[in-house]
Amino acid sequence: MINSLYIARRYVVFNNLRSATLVACITLIAFLPMALQLILEESQQLLQSRANSTPLLLGARGSALELVMSSLYFDDEVPEIISMQAADEITDTGLAYAIPLYIRFQARNKPIVGTSIDYFDFRNLQIAQGRMLAVLGESVIGAGVAEEYSLAPGDSIVSSPDTLFDLAGAYPLKMTVAGILERSHTPDDQAVFVDLKTAWVIEGLGHGHEDLSRTRDSSVILNRSEDSVTANAKLFQYTEITEENMEGFHFHGDASIYPLTALLVVPDDAKAATLLRGRYLENQQYHIVRPTEVIQGLMENIFRIKRVIDAVIAIVGLATVLAIALVFALSVRLRQRELTTIFKLGCSRMTAVKLIAAEIVIIVLAAGIICAGLLYIVDANVETLVRMFILN
Repeated sequence: MINSLYIARRYVVFNNLRSATLVACITLIAFLPMALQLILEESQQLLQSRANSTPLLLGARGSALELVMSSLYFDDEVPEIISMQAADEITDTGLAYAIPLYIRFQARNKPIVGTSIDYFDFRNLQIAQGRMLAVLGESVIGAGVAEEYSLAPGDSIVSSPDTLFDLAGAYPLKMTVAGILERSHTPDDQAVFVDLKTAWVIEGLGHGHEDLSRTRDSSVILNRSEDSVTANAKLFQYTEITEENMEGFHFHGDASIYPLTALLVVPDDAKAATLLRGRYLENQQYHIVRPTEVIQGLMENIFRIKRVIDAVIAIVGLATVLAIALVFALSVRLRQRELTTIFKLGCSRMTAVKLIAAEIVIIVLAAGIICAGLLYIVDANVETLVRMFILN
């Protein structure tokens, strides 16, 4: 058999183009379904673990999946806006407490998550470097953000405007990085966390002005009296909150109608959760969803699609196997002169069978090694692939 393997190896190397084509076909047919299975299993684990750790979500009436993906995985799609009044209503029930979320803006293509300190306690997020949020204009970033952009406590990160020519909307805000979170292997690693008021400053609901009583630029003064000073549109609006200008920042309007994208609702117990869901069944403005149920429905749809893909791959695989068998059959026909020579040298038909079998073993073994290498690479980067293709 060793001699057969030696001759077969030489034949495979000599016919390198044919051999490479066969190896590639076998590798792809074996690799695709196994790689798909790895990615789906990892996505199921990531999605369900995050959903299972979140009791309830409250948002505006609409797509439950959009609400969950935005609030838990910081997806780009922004759900319908709700107000801070919804958080007060949850608190007034005495059945749960609510953690507000405002996830609309980005900084360096990373989501800016406006929330309260309760969020960090709920998610068990710890500070690895620096400190927690303390004042307006500060941010705490995930480990992935810090690593990708080489940021450290004391550095700054700037929010992105809604559009390139957003003249009337949100001003980019330069935020100081107060701390970096420990790696949690969740979407929190790829987020920039700020206080709700900081998020509202980015929204344009809060802003700072120059101290008109101290300004030396008379061109910004529209009217001056003993009691007040009125400025014109030339008055500078800050894009960075510092100790010197922090007192000049203020908010307009009723804070109870300030925007949120969702509420993370933490009920006191299972009974409280059931009562809360019952209260919002007929509510025309808000609805409460269980992320576990939403993600389970999503995964069922994904695996239903996977079964179709598996069936297609199986059919293509069968066609490939038949094509490979045909290639070997034609190869035997084309090598009749070689086989005749082998028989004339006194070799038996079994020797010819061993030669062909050795070729098949070498090709399948080469395909298996390449397939194993590719699967190792996918397995080592499966979390990144899931976040890139499924959670993004």
